[in-house]
Formats: sequence, structure tokens, C-alpha cells
Amino acid sequence: MFKSKLARATLVVSASATLVVGMSSSAQAITNETVSLPDGRGYMHFHDDGDVFSVCDTRADGHGVTGNLINADNAVVFTLKDDTDDGCGKKGYNVGIRAVRMEIWWDGDFSKVYYSDWFRE
Repeated sequence: MFKSKLARATLVVSASATLVVGMSSSAQAITNETVSLPDGRGYMHFHDDGDVFSVCDTRADGHGVTGNLINADNAVVFTLKDDTDDGCGKKGYNVGIRAVRMEIWWDGDFSKVYYSDWFRE
């Protein structure tokens, strides 16, 4: 009886540890991350040194570029937009250990959204 309970407890602990390790490795710890639009229309970038996000419109086509930072609950943390010629839209945000991802789209076609991988610091 004791061996049976011990075996079950060991199995539960092992399965729990495997699950925790698997979940924690699903979001990579990174230093910088970029997601780009096709045809050189723009990009969204995370720069770890200073924890700064930027959205950059790189084509003078009359449309801007918009990006969101999404948290692990799939909620929008903030939105950045760049539709001018005077630099990129920027925002500081401490990512920390909770997974996030960036999403970006060209304002001329809202139906095509591009995503980064999930990441954390």
C-alpha cells in the first residue's frame, strides 16, 4: 500500500515538473525581437537595452503602420502607431518574465496581421 501511494506521488510530482518546464520554455528569453511587414512597409522592434518598443513606417505610401503589444492573456498592453516622416513611434515598457508578443499591420490592409514569437526577458 505504501509503495503504491509513493509511486503515485512520484508520478504526480514528475508530471507537474515536466508541465512547468514545458510551459516556461514556450516563451523565449531574448534581448531584441523584430517583426516585419512584407514589401518593406514597416516593422515593430523590441530593444532590450532600455526596454523600448518602436513601430516604424518605412514606405511613403499614404498609409501608416500600427502595432500592439499583447500579453499572455491575449490582452492589448499598448498600441503604437507611425504614420509620419518624423521618426518611429516609441514606448518604454518593462517586459519582465511574463510572456508577450508583438503584432503589426499596415493601415492600408487591416486584414493582414503579422506576429512575433512569444518572448520574455
